[in-house]
Amino acid sequence: MAELFSFPNPANEVSARLVAGGVAVMAIAAITLDQPWVIAVLAYGFVARVLTGPTPSPLGQLVTRVVTPALPFEAKWVAGPPKRFAQGIGAVFTVGAAIAYFGFGDKTAAYALVGVIIVAATLESVLVGVIIVAATLESVFALCIGCKVFAVLMRLGMIPDDVCERCNNIWADDPGARGGSPTAAHGGA
Repeated sequence: MAELFSFPNPANEVSARLVAGGVAVMAIAAITLDQPWVIAVLAYGFVARVLTGPTPSPLGQLVTRVVTPALPFEAKWVAGPPKRFAQGIGAVFTVGAAIAYFGFGDKTAAYALVGVIIVAATLESVLVGVIIVAATLESVFALCIGCKVFAVLMRLGMIPDDVCERCNNIWADDPGARGGSPTAAHGGA
């Protein structure tokens, strides 16, 4: 059970970027095609990935088992805790968007939580926009906004030292990674 609720550390940056690209496409589609049900799919994906990494996430599984292995890129291993933190930020925004739409019927507020401000934004449009911008930055430029916030919180002492030590030595929690593949031990991203 503890293995189920663990997050990959190290995490494959290639897979993380591909998942972010999928999130950006889904969030843009939710808004441009006016398909608010996609917000629930996005929220589930973020919550699943923050709890366990790619294991219960259909997008995470597609990326780690099909897309990443088919690409000619070498794995780039990065610290897992900042990636998990970034997934948590995505979960907050998409769950907020889901509550705004499904709980209060406020599609504008939900889209704001999932995407960029396209028109004079309400809370929903702003939150959807934030997800689109963050996922696109991660996917296209390898700029993880959640990871940057995580680093600032570490510097401010708001993240415990033991988490910081793991980030400074990404191989510390994965003894098999030195001689083997972290992908096998952690399912990819």
